[in-house]
Amino acid sequence: MDTKGAVLLAVVAKVSSSHVKEYAMDEKKERKVIYLAGGCFWGTEHFLKQIRGVVATEVGYANGKIDNPTYRSVSAGDTYFVETVKVEYLPGQISLGNLLELFFKTIDPTSLNKQGNDRGTQYRTGIYYTDREDEAKVKAALTRLAAVYSKPVVVECLVLENYYTAEEYHQDYLDKHPEGYCHIPQKLFQMAREANPAPGWQAYTRQDDVTLKKKLTRLQYEVTRNNATERPFENEYWNEFREGIYVDITTGEPLFISSDKFESGCGWPSFSKPIKEELVTEKTDKSHGMVRREVRSKTGDAHLGHVFNDGPQDKGGLRYCINSASLRFIAKEKMEEEGYGRYLPLLGE
Repeated sequence: MDTKGAVLLAVVAKVSSSHVKEYAMDEKKERKVIYLAGGCFWGTEHFLKQIRGVVATEVGYANGKIDNPTYRSVSAGDTYFVETVKVEYLPGQISLGNLLELFFKTIDPTSLNKQGNDRGTQYRTGIYYTDREDEAKVKAALTRLAAVYSKPVVVECLVLENYYTAEEYHQDYLDKHPEGYCHIPQKLFQMAREANPAPGWQAYTRQDDVTLKKKLTRLQYEVTRNNATERPFENEYWNEFREGIYVDITTGEPLFISSDKFESGCGWPSFSKPIKEELVTEKTDKSHGMVRREVRSKTGDAHLGHVFNDGPQDKGGLRYCINSASLRFIAKEKMEEEGYGRYLPLLGE
């Protein structure tokens, strides 16, 4: 997409009208941050990002003894940095206690400086907080955990003293390398996706590439699975301004509504925001000599486009520049017929 773009993603479904209204009006929930160390950060990050309510993750190094650590220096084992995942979450979607309960399923909390095949102080387990109010919640969660083990629980509970973002190579590692090393059993990733369902919402599911190749056109497949970009001003929805809803072409999950669409002049559909913030995920995209924020649907993991900061200020200042090939538009008068009638309140009267 051009350097003017915007982005999206999804995770919802069918729900009562009251839930839809709540979903629409609850757009700006306060984010909170917690730092979790559970062995190799590749798997820990991949697990945590599956959980509904987690809106952003990043891997890095926490609570060490030197400035500007690198993976090589941390791996030497004498910096005392620990491989850590920075987790941004919405407490209205998932409580810290519930988030920690899910995290505990990925670790052996009685194992000191070892998780899976990884050994060393950089692989110790820990919970590091920046908000002092979280300390009591973390300690309470650890007390509950210790009650089910006969051995001592050795998970650290400390204030975050320092944190450095890890190299780009390590970010979203298992998204980039699905067959890469991971100490967490694969079945736990599916468990994480299903562990915190939204009340009244039916979850959409990602389909495998073989199915998608049969279902989608060649352009739709190349855009959603291989990050291709369609031509500006020569795509299906760039000048579509009827009332309706835009859904993920790969899952059918609602992502955008027409009332958030605007004319940006870029030649692709532009939206001020997705239906819900946590329906999409963002990744740094350094392709084509640029640094941009790619947007993908969280459920379908479909490439949607990019998000930029040049959108209408009265609508938040963002521009989600989305490929038409990533979307399917359902006009307002067809929404009830196609099973999206419960989203009609999002369009207003």
